[in-house]
Amino acid sequence: MMKPVEYAWNEHERQLYIENKIIIPSPYKIKIIDDVDERNKLEHILERLSQRELAIWAIKNAERFISYINIGDEKLKNDIISKTSGILQKRIDNKINAFELRKAGFLANTLAKNSINEISKFSSRIYAQAIATGHMRGHAIVSSDYAIKVINLLNNNSKVEVIKERGKQIELAKSLLSE
Repeated sequence: MMKPVEYAWNEHERQLYIENKIIIPSPYKIKIIDDVDERNKLEHILERLSQRELAIWAIKNAERFISYINIGDEKLKNDIISKTSGILQKRIDNKINAFELRKAGFLANTLAKNSINEISKFSSRIYAQAIATGHMRGHAIVSSDYAIKVINLLNNNSKVEVIKERGKQIELAKSLLSE
């Protein structure tokens, strides 16, 4: 069993871990066409990652969708992504606190607010939720669900494509288990 302080940086999530009150599967926060079994597999793997590893997983997963983000200003988009991912990295490296990271989360959310279409909006939310994973673990699964929402939109709700996407998420998570 990992140390509670490694499991969660957030006191509330840490206490749930100590009291063995983590509930899997977690409830969906958005409406998507999904493969529940694959999501459950992913959640069980994510549960074995420290918060540091989970934040790394979330940002690596989100990076696969950045090309879909369109706010009508590529330079501004890249500036926001560069700044916020740098702040998340500082959080991962334990150089800043949660308050400073939360400010980055608000900045990342401007990508969704300024998106010019639905795919961009949901891709931006994948990214913003990944940044927020540096504050609370629960944002990681929400970020992964937004990725499924993008896959739903891109592939006319294809269950085959959803399973492929969950497979990519699972493989990425497994690759961090051994680090």
